[in-house]
Amino acid sequence: MTTKKVERRIKIKFRIRKSVNGTAERPRLSVFRSNKQIYAQVINDLTGTTLASASSLGLEKLAKIEQAKRVGALVAEKAKAAGVESVVFDRNGYLYHGRVQALADGAREGGLKF
Repeated sequence: MTTKKVERRIKIKFRIRKSVNGTAERPRLSVFRSNKQIYAQVINDLTGTTLASASSLGLEKLAKIEQAKRVGALVAEKAKAAGVESVVFDRNGYLYHGRVQALADGAREGGLKF
């Protein structure tokens, strides 16, 4: 990846994070997307703790969109077990398209409210 592309995403990320903060009532669902994997965390920013997390490690045989959807459902299941019903979605500077959108849809189907 070129440095300009990374710098652009980081600028967008900081712009988003100015308004998106996770609290105890509505933690932040943060997404990280690499070329091979996708990761999701439910974070309480007030205490700096991760309440639930999931990744696509071990799901390599599926298509990437299906991996993202499964990760979304898995993080929703873990978040509901931790007592979280509603979250704030942090797309982390990525476009809301493709794998990021599939993860969000999977989390919604898993029962999380955005």
